[in-house]
Amino acid sequence: MIKTNYLIIGSGVAGLTFALKIANQFPNKKITIATKANADESNTKYAQGGIAIVTDKIEDSYQKHIQDTLICGDGLCDESVVEMVITEGPKRLKELIEWGAKFDKNVAGTLDLGKEGGHSENRVVHHKDQTGKEIERAILNQVLQKENITVLDHHFAFDLITKNNCCIGAYVLDQKTKEILTFQAEYTLLATGGIGHLYGHTTNPVIATGDGIAMAFRAKAKITEMEFIQFHPTALYDASTDTSFLISEAVRGFGAYLRTKKGDRFMLNYDSRGDLASRDIVSQSIELELKKSGDDCVYLDCTHLELEGFIKHFPMIYMHCKNIGIDIAKNWIPVVPAQHYLCGGIVVDKTGKTSVDNLFACGECSRTGLHGANRLASNSLLEALVYSDKIYHYLANHPFDDLQETEPVQDWISDKITEIDPKYTANTKLELQLLMRKSVGIVRNDLDLNKANFKLKQFQIEIEDKIKNHKTNASLGELRNLITIGSLIVEQSIDRNENRGGFVKN
Repeated sequence: MIKTNYLIIGSGVAGLTFALKIANQFPNKKITIATKANADESNTKYAQGGIAIVTDKIEDSYQKHIQDTLICGDGLCDESVVEMVITEGPKRLKELIEWGAKFDKNVAGTLDLGKEGGHSENRVVHHKDQTGKEIERAILNQVLQKENITVLDHHFAFDLITKNNCCIGAYVLDQKTKEILTFQAEYTLLATGGIGHLYGHTTNPVIATGDGIAMAFRAKAKITEMEFIQFHPTALYDASTDTSFLISEAVRGFGAYLRTKKGDRFMLNYDSRGDLASRDIVSQSIELELKKSGDDCVYLDCTHLELEGFIKHFPMIYMHCKNIGIDIAKNWIPVVPAQHYLCGGIVVDKTGKTSVDNLFACGECSRTGLHGANRLASNSLLEALVYSDKIYHYLANHPFDDLQETEPVQDWISDKITEIDPKYTANTKLELQLLMRKSVGIVRNDLDLNKANFKLKQFQIEIEDKIKNHKTNASLGELRNLITIGSLIVEQSIDRNENRGGFVKN
């Protein structure tokens, strides 16, 4: 058994910023970060657009950002949470800059602010089209310098350990030694990111398998609003791959147009904001156009844009397109919606506390009330930064010393020696992904949802049997988590009977 004061599962912006702050506050306490891939691999790393923060108080205001967020959330945001997160943005940005994160500036030397769908003003702070990667680099660099932080990469958290509705640690698989380690922790933070690979066609990295939410569900934490899944409207269409390359919403903010194969600019038929409507509207509009035309994709037209400016703002997008034979000065970019972000998740209060004692959640795996039925572009990194700070302040003022010592945790005991057939996990995952794409996509209906629910219950019985009779490994654990997440999404989709934001049922 390994004892640690703070166990953090996940190494994106949410987990790393909390780790850094709590390590500075308590230099004698031990912080352990368990992450199932490399330390820098997370959804944060792939966030292209930036962070929505009000920095220009002349053109912009907190009230405008709050209003944009509420409109996008379609009546389901917690207004007090929206106000809290948005008004704290400038403080969190200042911290990032102090930690060494660099953001683009204009010729006047002030922050170069981008605009994305759903925003009424330019307020997106960015580092070219690789903002998340730059933030991850800066914070991870700080974290690795702290002697009281241990980062364990290639460690897959298999299950939380609870007693009397209190989280006291987790069982974690060391993927190199194949040993399941028992961590006893005073406090556990889930910062495990999204669920993208439940759908396969996603902008998320392959690690996004909903592990934190599934573990929290098994620990009886409250999970809600899983039906609100955001599909990014403009993922690069490539029939040969699963993980989709993201064409940032900021490209439309820069002036690109969406067109059908025939060249029609269709967005003004659906929304007065045209190409800069919010993601749910754009994704649903593209879905309707594709159903009408039978085409595989629509197109993003950048040919009228100033090329040097485009390359300066979006170097990664430009090079990726060029490498696959798309010259953005001459060719339209083929795009389709792909699963991008989960707005629901583990229910937390304003301090990041879940319904399970001593268990906290932050980032995409949490449901804070900020996003409501649909996330406003570039509000996610902001949410992670603000909530990791709230969790830090709460725990800095509530040290574990005040609480009764817990009993030692029982180690993981397993006598299973039979390895699972990798073909089983791979094939079942593909079958599950196809089911979710066909039956639980952008537009849903109760007939398909009920069929999917029946199939998912079969999957659940089967996977529990496999786990019971086979040696534990990460792919088996991930598959169990994906099935759990799929069931939660389907059940909560069936229960919702009104269309809101990103949720449409006909």
